[in-house]
Amino acid sequence: MVSSSKFWAPSAALLAAWLLNQLGSVGALENGVGRLPVLGYNTWNAFHCNIDEDLVFTQAQLMKQMGILDAGYTYVNIDDCYSEKNRSASGDIVEDKVRFKSGMKTLTDKIHALGFKTGIYSDSGWFTCAGFPGSFMNELRDAKTFQDWGFDYLKYDNCNIPFDDIIRQGIVGKYQRMADALSQLSKTTGKHPFIYSLCEWGWSQVWLWGATMGHSWRTTGDIAPRWESLTFIINFNSFITQATDFYGRNDLDMLQLGNGGLTFDEAKSHFTAWALMRSPLLIGTDFRKITPDILGILTNKEILAINQDPVVGKSISPFRWGINPDWTSNSTHPAQFWSGPTQNGTVFMLLNTLNEPATMFFNLTESPWIRAGRQYSVRDLWAHTDNGTAVRSFTAHDVPPHGVVALLLKDAGDEPDGLFPECAVWFQCVDRNGTHVGG
Repeated sequence: MVSSSKFWAPSAALLAAWLLNQLGSVGALENGVGRLPVLGYNTWNAFHCNIDEDLVFTQAQLMKQMGILDAGYTYVNIDDCYSEKNRSASGDIVEDKVRFKSGMKTLTDKIHALGFKTGIYSDSGWFTCAGFPGSFMNELRDAKTFQDWGFDYLKYDNCNIPFDDIIRQGIVGKYQRMADALSQLSKTTGKHPFIYSLCEWGWSQVWLWGATMGHSWRTTGDIAPRWESLTFIINFNSFITQATDFYGRNDLDMLQLGNGGLTFDEAKSHFTAWALMRSPLLIGTDFRKITPDILGILTNKEILAINQDPVVGKSISPFRWGINPDWTSNSTHPAQFWSGPTQNGTVFMLLNTLNEPATMFFNLTESPWIRAGRQYSVRDLWAHTDNGTAVRSFTAHDVPPHGVVALLLKDAGDEPDGLFPECAVWFQCVDRNGTHVGG
């Protein structure tokens, strides 16, 4: 969590060039866990510090009853504020004696019995963001406590940093301390390593170094249930999509669905962008208040299948910015035309960032994943309909304000003979005798 409302936007051209030079050094942490994005739940967005064992278990029960577990959301994660303000006499973190009176192990056992895994929270500083004990200089002790409590996942935050003459580390070393503790714990106990989620939010090069120690890394500050917050996050991440793959991914923060502030179309855009950019999907909703519309968004199995694709782990990326020239950083009008590979075809996301309906057109071969001279069957991933065949181009009519279109295109063979002009995109397109095609 972060209290600052100041945001930094990248210089697109410089970032793009630097990115291409740096990506060769990015190596995912492949330690046997976290190959795919985590799907689950987190208490913070809906409840902040107002949590107790009954509330957490009730949310897990509702997730199972509503089909959220069956849709693939397997983690129930507790965020900040679960502990006593002070450590025990022996130096251990202690769960709140009133709000978690039965003990964390009892709670995790009950949640595991429902079929879920469980996650916990700590901080790389002296204190968590809400002022509870952090893990600095207690990394191995706390990791052991979390394991003894029955947790499988650790979100690790960035507040209350020690003075320079104490920490004597950069941001990488600050997070490496817990990474080393988790690795040592796994070797000592023989249990699977934790899913380690870095919540750095400093807008530094976390997306470059995070893959060497964590399974996901936050790339911006905290999300808010406002369209402007979504577009800021989408814009920032549009320049670093290459950092996401199996075992490591850009974390766009929790899903703000059902918390008010977003229209239905904005909620669909939110979910589509997060899922197709292969971000972890952690729901931050009170399931006692969820509506059928929001439940339908969260359980869209065709969208979720792409997020959880076992063959292709890469994020979608922009192939055309649309309103702005390509590679333009604009926090209110990010890139509109996106695509990426999947095991079953090429997925497209068309994002209408305007405040009015829009017709959105693109030539198929603008996407690097489409072959010229071929036609493609079109599957609408929200309408769940097969919409015929696209030849050379596609037009989406009347996309709602702040709305989204999600398509899966599959190769359907050669395009029909005799099409004119000979090339859909005729720049530098020539006959074998050198005659230019088109205008």
